[in-house]
Amino acid sequence: EIVRIARDTTLLLCAAVWLAACGHSAARRANPALSELHVTSGTLTRAADGTLQIRSSMRAESELKADRVKLELAYLGAADTPQPLASGEIRRQIGIKLRARDSCNVVYVMWQIEPRSAIEVSVKSNPGLHTHVECGDRGYQFIRPELAVDVPAITLRVQRSLAARLQGRQLEVFVDRTLVWRGALPASAFDFDGPAGLRADNGRFNLRFVAE
Repeated sequence: EIVRIARDTTLLLCAAVWLAACGHSAARRANPALSELHVTSGTLTRAADGTLQIRSSMRAESELKADRVKLELAYLGAADTPQPLASGEIRRQIGIKLRARDSCNVVYVMWQIEPRSAIEVSVKSNPGLHTHVECGDRGYQFIRPELAVDVPAITLRVQRSLAARLQGRQLEVFVDRTLVWRGALPASAFDFDGPAGLRADNGRFNLRFVAE
């Protein structure tokens, strides 16, 4: 009887582990199809090798709510036709969107390339507003980190990675697997929710997008 109970317990544990692994696999999106990415601004295409291609400013969301997102990217240079931000600044950058309800309510993790190399985290919160026409560049809160280190400048055509990991209110950002930013998001970041996504401004990139 003791042997049977032990055997049954082992089978149940194995089943639980298998189900957990399946659930994790089902929730993971590595380089999703274009049909799984909702482009809200600009253009996103796929290269012959399967990587995603960005050639100018672009905004997109995936179909997955995720607290862990990674971009594996190669920077190919400035966009042919620069577009200023709403503030009027022309900045080259690429980044991750978290909890992206819409254009007015989203958490940004941005890797600035020009005019300087830096990680910037911000929460854009505009309760009751949903489109860029409604909110423009209003509602930004730039988050002061508890830890921040210098980020090596990006080099043309060299593979790099940017990853964000959100656990509760604590956000960690990694560049090339090295922790470069850590801080707590404000309560306003949790007044809304939505999927993960990506954003680029005034740069050309080839990349893979992984969310889980």
